[in-house]
Amino acid sequence: MAKQYRSLQHFTWLRPLATAIVLLLLTGCLLISGETTMIDLQDASGNLLTTFVGAEGQQERTLDVGMPATELQVIVIVGVESGDLALSLLQPDGSVVFTVAARPDLQVTRSGSVRTNERGQLRYTVNAAAARNGSYQIFVQP
Repeated sequence: MAKQYRSLQHFTWLRPLATAIVLLLLTGCLLISGETTMIDLQDASGNLLTTFVGAEGQQERTLDVGMPATELQVIVIVGVESGDLALSLLQPDGSVVFTVAARPDLQVTRSGSVRTNERGQLRYTVNAAAARNGSYQIFVQP
């Protein structure tokens, strides 16, 4: 009986290690509940609208506009009822062009020029921390 108890003590470090590994795997992951996305693009012009009930985490996403290596004019609008929500537009090399961060109960808008990658995709990241009842909208035109 004493041998069995002693061998179990050696594995008490396993639970904290497993928890740490799971947390590391979830880092860089965006968990969204109640997500609805509508996309209306024609000839590299149009918009994307995403609404959600709750969001937590970070994720890089793309919007396929079908025009490789093209400079686009982009308008971004973000809003959130509570918590934090930020959207960053990226150049093809991964550098941030600009970031729009929402304030609770206030929509924030920003515009700028962003280049698509060689596959005709506009890259962006969404960062959320305890975000509730939020949305982001991306308008694009050549």
